Amino acid sequence: MRQQNRAVILAGIALSAASLSAAPARADAIDGDWCNGALHFVIEGESIVTPGRNKVQGRSTRYRFAYVVPANEPGAGSEVTMVMIRGQELVQLSRAGQTGEPEVWRRCKPIS
Repeated sequence: MRQQNRAVILAGIALSAASLSAAPARADAIDGDWCNGALHFVIEGESIVTPGRNKVQGRSTRYRFAYVVPANEPGAGSEVTMVMIRGQELVQLSRAGQTGEPEVWRRCKPIS
């Protein structure tokens, strides 16, 4: 019985250690679903599904993402840059050659 209790305790410790060493979710990163009215894009690591529903590769850091607009979308060939602002819920989107203020996009679903 004593050895069985010890095995249960050791298994619990191993499970706890494994869960602590797993990569944490990074809610404070630019990855996720972003919305602006009816427009929507999704960033996952180095890829984005654009508002035109194209999946393309971009350049990503924790708080920034940039990509070149695909040929079948308005602004084709120009670069779009996004930067997180004011915490985790907003991103400023700028298009190459844009005049005026950057667009502000919000997370489609707020992070709790």
